[in-house]
Amino acid sequence: MQIAQELLDRVVEHARREAPNECCGFVVLEDGRAVEVIPAENVQASPMRFEVEPRTLLRVTTEVEDAGRELAIYHSHTRSEPRPSQTDIRFAGDWPGVQWLIVGLADGGVDVRNWAIEDGTVSEVEVRVDAG
Repeated sequence: MQIAQELLDRVVEHARREAPNECCGFVVLEDGRAVEVIPAENVQASPMRFEVEPRTLLRVTTEVEDAGRELAIYHSHTRSEPRPSQTDIRFAGDWPGVQWLIVGLADGGVDVRNWAIEDGTVSEVEVRVDAG
């Protein structure tokens, strides 16, 4: 994934704003490059789980599919490293081909990592940040 610093900053700020609860949202991609960040409501309002507000989920996935774009789902881990949990891995089974951007906020720091999760197999996907 290639993402402008400004868009990545929006994701990180959303994570900080929602802490101690997990945040969630979408990164819309075109040819592997982030073109839009869409924050969503975590209806779980939990520090351990996220669930995207259903109407937003339907609207965004429909718009992205209709536009022929790709989708990444982002969320935060406020108490652990930005690696997919077992819950994340199970949830990803419903989303083949979707990337998973996770913002880790443990110990007051920020660590952002991106993952592909296919058939329960997790592999890290590079995040290239453009300064401009």
